[in-house]
Amino acid sequence: MAKAKLEYIWLDGSEPTQGLRGKTKIVKDFSGKLEDCPMWSFDGSSTGQAEGGASDCLLKPVFICPDPGRKNGYIVMTEVLNADGTPHPTNGRATIDDEDDDFWFGFEQEYFLWDPETNKPLGFPENGYPAPQGPYYCSVGATNAYGRNIVEEHLDLCLDAGLNVEGINGEVAAGQWEFQIFAKGAESAGDQIWVARYLLERTAEAYGIAVNWHCKPVKGDWNGSGMHANFSNTTLRTAGDKAVYDKICNAFAPADIIKAHIDVYGADNHMRLTGLHETQSIDKFSYGISDRGASIRIPIYTVDNGWNGYLEDRRPNSAADPYKVAARIIKTVKPVS
Repeated sequence: MAKAKLEYIWLDGSEPTQGLRGKTKIVKDFSGKLEDCPMWSFDGSSTGQAEGGASDCLLKPVFICPDPGRKNGYIVMTEVLNADGTPHPTNGRATIDDEDDDFWFGFEQEYFLWDPETNKPLGFPENGYPAPQGPYYCSVGATNAYGRNIVEEHLDLCLDAGLNVEGINGEVAAGQWEFQIFAKGAESAGDQIWVARYLLERTAEAYGIAVNWHCKPVKGDWNGSGMHANFSNTTLRTAGDKAVYDKICNAFAPADIIKAHIDVYGADNHMRLTGLHETQSIDKFSYGISDRGASIRIPIYTVDNGWNGYLEDRRPNSAADPYKVAARIIKTVKPVS
């Protein structure tokens, strides 16, 4: 009788940034289908999600893919529910209002590969700093690209798992990398980002390397890490009119809306959104065509395609929860589109 390994992963109650947790369930004669993944539970008192006197939290499977790093393995992304079956307060996925998958998201996930022994990014000497920014973006060669073996292994695992990775590249700072994932549907995009993060953590773990998701782990004249959110809905994809884009972009501009977005765009974002290093200041909002210093960039593709396309919100940081980012963007865009 064949046995399968189902790695249930979920988001914990860590503050201000939630982390990934995972545990393995062994199932006999598993079909490989999501509907055949049973509900499960865990000790929420050990993850900051429950009190010890009533510690059970539920895991509701919402996404499954093969686990290419394990024999007879699957990765099961789950939502955390309270014991009564209602969404747990830490469950950002449950806040998404996109039942018809009209919203498409492409997330650009940046991160640093981090040496726990030096407490610095790969490529940084133990004392001092490497050469200034410039040669590391989309770099090749041992003096500019650090950790490529981890990055390539991670890419293969993601593709073998069936995740819709659209590309990878070295980023602006030494030891900094990026992968991009696109999906039709906000929930699916979030699911795939979280599974890809999990696979990256596990891949780097095997090499004794950490993944630093913080948005500004290296102080000074070094780029921070973002998770730019490219998004569209039917209105944006078929607008054919600049005025429609102006209306949607201006919906992001009021002060209370700026705050509502920043509140879910990742902790310590004030360290990254300074108006420097291809960012707008955290307390300001702007948009512009091909402007990487704006809050929202209108891609040149959209303009050249007759104002049919998508927008890029450049403010979400690398540690943000893609579920919460997507939910907030949808909440702002839906009423005006």
